[in-house]
Amino acid sequence: MSWNKIKKKFKQQVSDLLEIPNDIVLDLPKIIMVGNLQVFIENHKGIVEYSPQLMRVNVGYGEVVITGESLILRNILLDEICIEGKISSLNFMQL
Repeated sequence: MSWNKIKKKFKQQVSDLLEIPNDIVLDLPKIIMVGNLQVFIENHKGIVEYSPQLMRVNVGYGEVVITGESLILRNILLDEICIEGKISSLNFMQL
C-alpha cells in the first residue's frame, strides 16, 4: 500500500471518528448544481481551460470538466467558483 493511500485512509478514519465532513478533511471538492443552469464548485485549485463550450477546473486529485453552451464564469473566489450557462454535462477526470 502506498504512502498516499495510507494517509487517505487515516484521514478518512479520523473524519469518521470526529464526525467532520469528508470534503474538509480529505480536501475534496463540493459541487452544487442548480438545474442545468449553474454549477458551484467549492475547494477548487484553479481553472485549467475556459471557453464558452468547455470549462476544466482543477480540484486537486483531478479535474471537473463542464461542457455546454454560453458558459461564463459568474464568480470566482479563492475557494469557490460559479459557472453559468446551458450545461450539458459534468464529468470527473482523475489524473
